[in-house]
This record gives sequence, C-alpha cells and structure tokens, in this order.
Amino acid sequence: MTRLPRWLDGRREPARAPDHRAAMPPATKTAAFQGFVAMQTQLDADWTQASFAALARQGFMRNPIVHRCVRMISEAAAAVPWRIHDGESTLPDHPLAAIIARPNAHQSHTTFLETAYGHLLLSGNAYVERSEPVGGRVHLHCLGPDRVRFERDHRGWPVTLVHEVGSQSRRIALDADDGACPLLHMALFNPLDETDGFAPLEAALTALDVHNAAARWNKALLDNAARPSGALVYAPGDGSNLTPEQYEQLKRELEEGYSGAMNAGRPLLLEGGLDWKAMGLTPRDMDFIEAKNAACRDIALAFGVPPMLLGIPGDNTYSNYQEAQRAFFRLTVLPLVRRTTEAFGHWLGPLFPGSVRIGCDLDRVEGLAVERDALFSRLEAASFLTDAEKRVAVGYPPVPDHAETGKDAQ
Repeated sequence: MTRLPRWLDGRREPARAPDHRAAMPPATKTAAFQGFVAMQTQLDADWTQASFAALARQGFMRNPIVHRCVRMISEAAAAVPWRIHDGESTLPDHPLAAIIARPNAHQSHTTFLETAYGHLLLSGNAYVERSEPVGGRVHLHCLGPDRVRFERDHRGWPVTLVHEVGSQSRRIALDADDGACPLLHMALFNPLDETDGFAPLEAALTALDVHNAAARWNKALLDNAARPSGALVYAPGDGSNLTPEQYEQLKRELEEGYSGAMNAGRPLLLEGGLDWKAMGLTPRDMDFIEAKNAACRDIALAFGVPPMLLGIPGDNTYSNYQEAQRAFFRLTVLPLVRRTTEAFGHWLGPLFPGSVRIGCDLDRVEGLAVERDALFSRLEAASFLTDAEKRVAVGYPPVPDHAETGKDAQ
C-alpha cells in the first residue's frame, strides 16, 4: 500500500537491483493523492438454473408466491368439470367418461389433473402415458418431466421417449402401428425449440431469485440482528495501534456480547479512543420492501394470476375481488383447460367408434357463476329469440335430449 500512490501516478517502481538503486530519482508526493482511495468490487449475481428440478426446489418448494400461483391454477383448472359429447348431446355413460373420471388405480380425476397441470406450469411440459388395457380398462399415468428424454431421427423429430427411473430405463415408441400413440405430450410455446416447452416460471427467474434472496437476507438479519454493519475505529491521540492481544480481545467481546438475536438492541459501550462508523445501507437506500413486492408482481404476471388474489399490498388494479377472480378464470384457467381437453380428445378419441369429443362444462364453474346469471337474464328478456335460439346461445343443443325432456315433464 505504500507504493499505491506512485502506481496510480503512472510511475511504477523499477526492478530492484544493486546497480540501479542509486540512479533512482527520489519519490515526491503530490497533493492530488493525499487522503484515501475507495475501492469497490461488484460480484456477479448467482442465478438459479432453468431446469425442472431447480425450478421445483427454488420455486414451488421454497417460494410462497410460486407455490400459491401453481396451486391456484392447478386446483382451479382441475375443478372445471369435463364433458364427453358427440357435438350435440352429452354422453355421460361413454367408456371415455369412465377413464377420465378414474385415470388409474391410485389417482382420482382431480389429483391426476393437478399433477399434470403442475408439471406443465413448472417445466412447460406434461407427459401422460396410456398403459395397456388391464381387465378391459385403459389406465393413464403422468410421467415426471425430469425423468424423460427424446430420441430424434435424422430430421430432428422425436421418435422415441426414454423414461428413466434410477438405474432403470424403458423406451416408448411414439409412432404406434395402429396410429394411436401411447404417449401424450403437452408443451407450452417455446420460440427456440419445436418440441420442448417453455415454463412460465423461467420467464420470471430473475424475480424468483430476487424474492428468495430477500427472504434469506431477512432471515440473516433476524439470526444476527445485533451485529452492526460498520467498523470500530481506534483513533487515540498519540497515534498508537492496538496490540494483537487487544485486537483479539476486542473482537471476541464484540462477537460474544453484541451479535446474535438474543443481543438485539444492546448498546455498544466504547472507551479508550474507540469510535463506531456505520457502513450499512438503510432500508430506504435499498428500497428493500418495494423490490420484494415488485418481484412478487413479476412472478404473478408470468403465471397469469392477478396480484390482488395473492394479497400483495398496493395492487388494486381491479375494483373488487370478484372481478379479479373472473379475470383469473377467463384469462388463465379456461385457456389452460381448453388446451388440455382438446389434447386429450385428439389423443383418446380415435380409440372409440364414432365422433367423440371432450369439452368443459362452463355452467358448473363457480368462478363464472355471475357471468352465467347475467347471460341467462339477458336471454330471458330477449323476446325476439326462440327457445331453440336461446339454447344455442348458451351452448346447449337446440332440441333437448331425452333426459332433459323427461326432467321437464316431471
């Protein structure tokens, strides 16, 4: 450090040699370098990897905002009733309805769909395998996105899926002889890959790391609340320094008596030329709370959940909670449900004769009950429409089927 001013001045000290030492000109100090030099180093940020395992651990398992967003979307989407129909009438007794109601022996319809939606939201991909009929019944199983990989042909298209569990692996051909693929792959749009989906959480990865870092910072402050962020300055009048024994004793007393949550708020007793210099940033300087709330909003925005439903302060975009709930269903839940029902219909429909389709029954969605009541009221007041036209307007067939006719007769 004694050579730092000369190094900053551009006059580097030459190599020390006996024959050149006497020829060196005497060093002179200028007023420009008197005082001190502040040196600051900014480290690179540590980002979470964009893999399914990392997003699941750092996001769903350790971040309350991500956990709540995934649970809200998956539970709301799984609660939307599915409807098996042929384009005109509902088919409640169709064999496909039994498969959808009980996909396998270990999961119900709701649990199965929550798993599939959770995989889709956290990885951008959802894999469903159709097993061989057991006792004349088809079973459906969700495969973990972190346990599968594709094998591609010379054109780059996937032809085989490899499912690995521990040291065991099995191959699933994607092109069956009868044209019915045993695997359904649902993927969210990815502009950089034709087959692999893009997870919504990956778009909010920066906000996720900021929110997790803020939580770790708060925990560290609670665990070490009384350790001040600053420096003890020893500046006696005679210009002397602390001895090694005095330095170690002062350090030990500071750690034992003033650090830790139990010593929070304990004042420092300074004597003998000691002075305290605060070096930490205040919460106002860091804008700590607002940065955390902004990270929450970015995460909610990536998932399509109104921040008002998550309880984030300062988010009163909607006039009331009911409007936010309807926007959540219209803009996030229903598009996800329609994507899923269409995918399952195209995948399982060819297994049965006739034209079989899968849709969703919007009349039984609680989040849209207010909109449905308003629609019924408007149609009831529309005297220029016939009953058949009113039925078509709400999504019913123009002529009631036998079950509805019998119900009306009763």
